[in-house]
Amino acid sequence: MVENNQNQHETKTVYNFSPGPGILPKAVLREAQEKLMDYNGTGLSVMEMSHRSKAFIEIAEKARADLRTLLAIPDNFQVFMFQGGATM
Repeated sequence: MVENNQNQHETKTVYNFSPGPGILPKAVLREAQEKLMDYNGTGLSVMEMSHRSKAFIEIAEKARADLRTLLAIPDNFQVFMFQGGATM
């Protein structure tokens, strides 16, 4: 890991070069922070909403579509999403 201290009034930035989770751009973190308390006017965070709610289903469908585009997954393949992390 490499630490970058720009000045004493800014948050310390740590660069993680280890295997596992990578560094996210600050813009992505800020957007997640904004939507953490209230995702798109639902009054709920994504972590609080039902996996059967319209808002969450839209999130999951967009994630699948984006993944299909990014990885050029053909239509004859199904995209599954599971929780679990490294132990799954």
